[in-house]
Amino acid sequence: MNTIRIDILNPKAEKLLEDLADLDLIAIQDSSKNGFASILEKLRTKAKNIPSLEEITAEVELIRSQRYAK
Repeated sequence: MNTIRIDILNPKAEKLLEDLADLDLIAIQDSSKNGFASILEKLRTKAKNIPSLEEITAEVELIRSQRYAK
């Protein structure tokens, strides 16, 4: 199976694609619903304690100092 991204310029083309999907020749997925941004947003809404930029920076510096101390 090949996956391609298509930008639809004419509404008639969308109707043709829907007809092909009805014939089970292609499958149409709405990429706007499955994108990285929506997953990230879902994770952020479930997070109880979102770290600040300073906390993230401190953690990164701690791990870097441990890694390069070896």
